[in-house]
Amino acid sequence: MNEFERDVQSKRNDLIDSVVGFVVPFAFFTLIMVIATVIETAGGF
Repeated sequence: MNEFERDVQSKRNDLIDSVVGFVVPFAFFTLIMVIATVIETAGGF
């Protein structure tokens, strides 16, 4: 066992980081798509 395995920097659960890493970009691109759809729909009037 090397020294990096004994003295880890972060003891947080990796699942939390994985979920945040998926949800944040997904929400960002969904927001962009919603804004673009609203602009496109409003431009049709």
